[in-house]
Amino acid sequence: MDLHEGDSSSSPAVRFGDELRRMRRSRRWSQAELGMRMGYSHGLVSYIERAKKPVTLKFAVAADRVFETGGVFKELWRRISNASLLEGFAEFADAEARCRKLRTFELGVVPGLMQTLDYAAALEGGSVRRGSITQEQADGRVNFLAGRQKMLEKTPPPVIHAVLDESCLLRTVGGPGIMRTQLDHLLELAEHPNITIQVAPFRLGEQRPFLLPLVLLTLPDRSVVGYAESHSRGHLERGRESLAGWEEDYDHLKVESLDTAASLAMIRAVRKELQ
Repeated sequence: MDLHEGDSSSSPAVRFGDELRRMRRSRRWSQAELGMRMGYSHGLVSYIERAKKPVTLKFAVAADRVFETGGVFKELWRRISNASLLEGFAEFADAEARCRKLRTFELGVVPGLMQTLDYAAALEGGSVRRGSITQEQADGRVNFLAGRQKMLEKTPPPVIHAVLDESCLLRTVGGPGIMRTQLDHLLELAEHPNITIQVAPFRLGEQRPFLLPLVLLTLPDRSVVGYAESHSRGHLERGRESLAGWEEDYDHLKVESLDTAASLAMIRAVRKELQ
């Protein structure tokens, strides 16, 4: 079955509701009958068809089961979740999933691919408490991250080089317990032969070449794309001249940062202070 796109300008939630209504009517079911088959009230079915209430993953799975659609509604739910991501991030994630080599520099927080899910949930929980996103969107982001992290299990896995600003280690996220587990996870990842972790110490000062986080991806055809983001949007960079400058600056950053042994020693020291 193909996804029924409807109006391409409508939101993912509206498209989900439209598809649910179309499938229900094709079987000549009332909202009450569909609700009974799915294990939900007819009122919730009505709200979701009109995009008045958020769709949960559990609801999407139930719709796929009832309509025997093989994951169509789950895919529509994923699009709703992606709508809460920064502009440009979904495109970056598609490129990230295909990359053969990933180089990243991060400020303030541990890079997403290296986050434990508890650490990620704590970050998103802060956004929920500030009213920036809903709990549903927060759960969607964490689930999306879990899906991204599956790239680490590929055979062969991508080569990953991560430079973490010292602030990534010193900013306690989710409390000491979650942060200790996160630092332990970094140390475990660093044992993998395809993963290198370095720390850019504060003492670099103005010698640190990047003021914002960025990622460089080497794709299967050996082309390179870059990704950087501001507070409100992300940007996938493909310009050769810009990327050449980013790569040169990244090489400079690697040289100026702590070597691997010193970086891991710093992670252990910070972890010890959290006990």
